[in-house]
Amino acid sequence: MRKTAISVTEAARNFADCVNRVRYQNVTFVLLRNGSPVARLAPDHEKTCTGRMLAEALAKVKLTDEEARTWRRDLRTARKTLKPPADKWK
Repeated sequence: MRKTAISVTEAARNFADCVNRVRYQNVTFVLLRNGSPVARLAPDHEKTCTGRMLAEALAKVKLTDEEARTWRRDLRTARKTLKPPADKWK
């Protein structure tokens, strides 16, 4: 999948072409306003992973005790390291 950055104005002027390129050429457009990304126009068939899907996948995995301990340790480290996104509505 290719990503292309274009201005919001350019996207508005060529919207039908952008939509066709997204659909038929699998291009993702990152829309810029004053040089900053504000939106994305992307194919709808991209897969997403919900919490339920992750839980179902993990339920099918058989880990050894050592693998489970390592996974748990990595998860704890990630939770300490990662910060939740800022709430723009506050």
